[in-house]
Amino acid sequence: MPRAAAATSFAGESTVKSTTDDLMSTISVHSFGESETESDNFTIHIIENIREEYGMFVWPCAVVLAEYVWQQRDRFRGGVNVLEIGAGTALPGLVAARVGADVTLSDDSEKLEVLENIRSVCDLNKLDCQVAGIQWGVWDEYMFDCHPKIILGADVLYDSSAFDNLFSTVTFLLQNSPGSVFITTYHNRSGHHLIEFLMVKWGLKCIKLIDGFSFIPPHKASRLGGNIQLAEIALCQQ
Repeated sequence: MPRAAAATSFAGESTVKSTTDDLMSTISVHSFGESETESDNFTIHIIENIREEYGMFVWPCAVVLAEYVWQQRDRFRGGVNVLEIGAGTALPGLVAARVGADVTLSDDSEKLEVLENIRSVCDLNKLDCQVAGIQWGVWDEYMFDCHPKIILGADVLYDSSAFDNLFSTVTFLLQNSPGSVFITTYHNRSGHHLIEFLMVKWGLKCIKLIDGFSFIPPHKASRLGGNIQLAEIALCQQ
């Protein structure tokens, strides 16, 4: 679902790669690990394309979710099967891949430009991730064969008209992989009451809800705006 993007970067560093009348392409650099003594510190490079009518952009929710994946990295090690939905520029999924998860990055199957950009970003970071086109609420062969242990979704709760299809898809994936969890970050503008209603409707429960700014390093938080929440969601019977 396209959103117009302002020409502002939420990244730590950003360098302009090319500029034309209708397209600006940048590579933003995102660092993980604060201590010089940490052997697994790394950076992720993201290709961001900003146009007047559409943005492939690293949104604040993606920065927060990526940081959470980094801080929870022991959960992702050892080839854990991870699916990022509505990936966009795919920062959280790329961090999961970097710490050792087996990652599939997905976005709308009709967004060919976005999917191609995801492939380019994987190549840029030398990460071997699968890339898949998924339409929420549509059950194709891929969906039946998909068994993620962890589902990631940054800022996927922004368009209320898509909530039902999103939750039906998440529920199907959770049922398809017993013991799995959906980890998502969202702005409080998303409408808590509707989200709570849909969780009840689809047999889901929130097992963790935390303020996104309670764990993100201050130098990253200072570049972000809004009131961002992180939730871990699972099946009620789990």
